[in-house]
Amino acid sequence: MKLHELSPAPGSAKDAWRKGRGAGSGNGKTAGKGHKGQNARSGGGVRPGFEGGQIPAYRRLPKRGFDNSKFADKYAIVNISDLEKFNDGDVVTVEALLEKRIVRKAYDGLKVLGNGEITKKLTVQAKIFSASAKEKIEAAGGKVEVM
Repeated sequence: MKLHELSPAPGSAKDAWRKGRGAGSGNGKTAGKGHKGQNARSGGGVRPGFEGGQIPAYRRLPKRGFDNSKFADKYAIVNISDLEKFNDGDVVTVEALLEKRIVRKAYDGLKVLGNGEITKKLTVQAKIFSASAKEKIEAAGGKVEVM
């Protein structure tokens, strides 16, 4: 198949409909907007959420509670299985993970989770380790360093 052989599915593509081009076009005069009124004007219509002057829902409903998302620490998360890309005896840091593109951003630190298996002796430096991750790294002969 080549680009010039592509065509849209039957019935999916509609022809252009030119509005307000005379009575003979079938869509002249008011151009499908009816007669007068707010929606017939240029720039006519209402903004999203407008309820005709009635107090809108976003103002009627109470804004309560506390959202911790702007204060919470966000961690770069890595599973044990991702650490297999390192050589035996390497020191695994956030910088090393960024370099190997295992992690995209450093955020507030590194969190190591225990999903997968590890066979190499690595020294892993992170802010947080899950219990299973710590157990698996030490079982493989590696070291865990909490930063």
